[in-house]
Amino acid sequence: MFETLSNRMTDVFSVVRLKGKLTEDNIEQAVKEMKFALLDADVALSVVNEFILKVKSKAIGIRLSTNLSASQTLLKIAQEELTELLGGANTNLDLASQPPVVILMVGLQGVGKTSSVGKLGLLLRERDKKSVMVASTDTRRPAAIEQLRVLAEASKVSFFESEPSNSPKEIAQLALLQAKKEFMDVLIVDTSGRLAVDDEMMNEIKEIHSILTPKETLFVVDALIGQDAAISAKRFNDVLALTGLILSKVDGDSRGGAALSAKAVTGKPIKFIGTGESLQSIDYFHPERISSRILGQGDVLTLIEEAGRKVDKKKADRLASKLKKSGRFDLEDFRDQIQQMNNMGGLANMLEKLPMGGRLKETAQEKIKNNRFGQMEVIINSMTPKERHFPDNINGSRKKRIAKGSGTTVQDINRLLKQFKQMQKMTKKLGKRGGLASAMKGIGESPFSGSP
Repeated sequence: MFETLSNRMTDVFSVVRLKGKLTEDNIEQAVKEMKFALLDADVALSVVNEFILKVKSKAIGIRLSTNLSASQTLLKIAQEELTELLGGANTNLDLASQPPVVILMVGLQGVGKTSSVGKLGLLLRERDKKSVMVASTDTRRPAAIEQLRVLAEASKVSFFESEPSNSPKEIAQLALLQAKKEFMDVLIVDTSGRLAVDDEMMNEIKEIHSILTPKETLFVVDALIGQDAAISAKRFNDVLALTGLILSKVDGDSRGGAALSAKAVTGKPIKFIGTGESLQSIDYFHPERISSRILGQGDVLTLIEEAGRKVDKKKADRLASKLKKSGRFDLEDFRDQIQQMNNMGGLANMLEKLPMGGRLKETAQEKIKNNRFGQMEVIINSMTPKERHFPDNINGSRKKRIAKGSGTTVQDINRLLKQFKQMQKMTKKLGKRGGLASAMKGIGESPFSGSP
């Protein structure tokens, strides 16, 4: 997410780091490079100019803190302004009204609107503990209603049954009535889209809006479209008075133009970001965390929150207890750790949230690509329980059998066992005095940094 922009921006601060102090000349050069980076990321020109002006005016003549270097001072200024550009602070949904709270989802065709309804329904059910009903008024797109039905079942939220023969207006009226009857906390209503904004679509959505009087009207922005998405959002806002935006397909957006332009162009907060295809891949939008990621400072808070939600606590507790009692770490434990990382989106997702510069991150990502975690799991599954518990007993003939059973080579088996040994050493350090400090020293021995 935002890799290109992040790499360009972190390069700017690397150059400033070589300077002894902030001067008008190196500030001028730095903001010039920032401007090029933002324009290359497809951020709206007016937004770029305003951002650069604010950073430059704050930086010139500033008195350096005794605790901050020139690059740290400029970084701090840029992060403050970038956070403000993205919205300043996280803006939550207004769910405190008389239920059912109605959320109306609008946007152009193909931006991921229906998928976002399913994702948001799951998020509200799991994290906010709300009872949720979803309904589709999209009678134009083939199978739109059936698509939402499937998503509702997967998200374990209620689905309002409607027929394509019903008008969007009728579906909206009936869905609201049903949500009230079932004492639902939230009703999320999907609407039809078009390839471009037109009067017919806007009139239909205005009619639905007047019937439902939604507490939240969220415009789904396709991050891949760039600043054009923000312009479309502004046209919708002129008619509907949007309450916020959902930025979809952020995982495929290496530039960041839509995110950086949307709030400034529409004046409406980005409330959620969609970070993948799975139903769990949606999250609350935190401007300060995104700006930190863009500037190579990581997003450890989000990483901690994801770990709290996605890590299997029973397995983690069981492993901790096992290590404490026997100090043994076997291949079944190793497989569990691989699965836990996959639950959190894999190492690449975790790496994205760690504080490191763009080029350093690129190098680490290349190393990750060379570690075939899916293959590792297949290899371990091809072993007998005894081999998984006592990997030291895996000899040459056993390696050949495991390789044949997993569709791999003996070299792949040797690589796995080598990386397992490195992980085993690291986990043993957890049991020694010093705990985490000792484990941190072992990061250099991490199985993820070895050669393939």
